[in-house]
Amino acid sequence: MSEIAASGGLGEVRLSTDPIAFRTEAGPGSPVIAVTGRVIAAERVERALEPQAAVPTYYLEALGRAGAVGVVLLPNAALDEAAADLMARFDGLVLTGGDDLDPGRYGEAPVPETYGFSAAIDAWEEALYLAAVELGRPVLAICRGLQLVNVAHGGTLRQHITGTSDVAHGVPLGGGGSDVEIAVEADSRLVELLGGERSPIGRCHHHQAVGLVGEGLRVTARAADGCVEGLEPDSGEWVVAVQWHPEDSAGRDPVQQRLFDGFVAACREVPPTGAHRPG
Repeated sequence: MSEIAASGGLGEVRLSTDPIAFRTEAGPGSPVIAVTGRVIAAERVERALEPQAAVPTYYLEALGRAGAVGVVLLPNAALDEAAADLMARFDGLVLTGGDDLDPGRYGEAPVPETYGFSAAIDAWEEALYLAAVELGRPVLAICRGLQLVNVAHGGTLRQHITGTSDVAHGVPLGGGGSDVEIAVEADSRLVELLGGERSPIGRCHHHQAVGLVGEGLRVTARAADGCVEGLEPDSGEWVVAVQWHPEDSAGRDPVQQRLFDGFVAACREVPPTGAHRPG
């Protein structure tokens, strides 16, 4: 097949030539969303002689289908003041997946399987999250993003869950993903976003999970083995955190796309503060 690899699961690998990648409903006055990104070292990408700004395109595509424009933010050494100033220019925040969090943030030493952590990146993304909440900006936190939200509220993580249950949560770093059935709580913002669907199939590729749930957060979804798959604040701020990767399958699964549609709809309600949206 020329456009979609025939893997048979929800998270098929798509080529850059797939027409879905270029379809967007965004236009003048669309919400502008901050999307956390990474720096890829020079020569990690074939023929790239300079460092590259990177985020999986699936996030930007899902936002585009929902009618928003995603802007990739690189990690920043400045913290609270810079994060607040920056978030004031955006209508919402997507905390993306990525490397593990520094276990020192929740009072633990790293186990051998914990990889790629950066205290500076963790601090920057936490500052963005706290600024977004303070400013009333909707936040959609995915995979690592959910874990960051939990730790920001004083929670902990289980550093390596691979092989500890009958549910395969996938393997990060290119090891492949798994389609996992999620049980969603009825009285949650998450189930509203999913259109009432309480048993969605989510694409997972994580080896860590929530341990102690952070203060002021409630669990809104779990896998069959009890692994936390969704979190929301008790206090009503527009924060929806999921452990699976809805962007992976949102191009072909309307239930997953609804997460982005609902998030962008909430971002449209943010009072315009910049030139990108008329008042």
